[in-house]
Amino acid sequence: MDLLIQFWPVVLGFIALIVWLVRLESRAMDNTKEIKRLWNQRREDLEASKESRENLNKVLAEIRADIKTLISKVGGRL
Repeated sequence: MDLLIQFWPVVLGFIALIVWLVRLESRAMDNTKEIKRLWNQRREDLEASKESRENLNKVLAEIRADIKTLISKVGGRL
């Protein structure tokens, strides 16, 4: 009993160290999950922007074709 009374600060320090390490590991795991979520979100955003660019290119191609058609009709009249 005297040994416990004499070394209680050391025992308390080891317990605090273990608690701190467990919390640190928990944060590391949470950060890993968050990084994976952000990478997935980034991939989805890149796919959405690629699809949006493809749709925009299709619309622009249609507009360009319409303009060429109009120019050819007007050019024939001049």
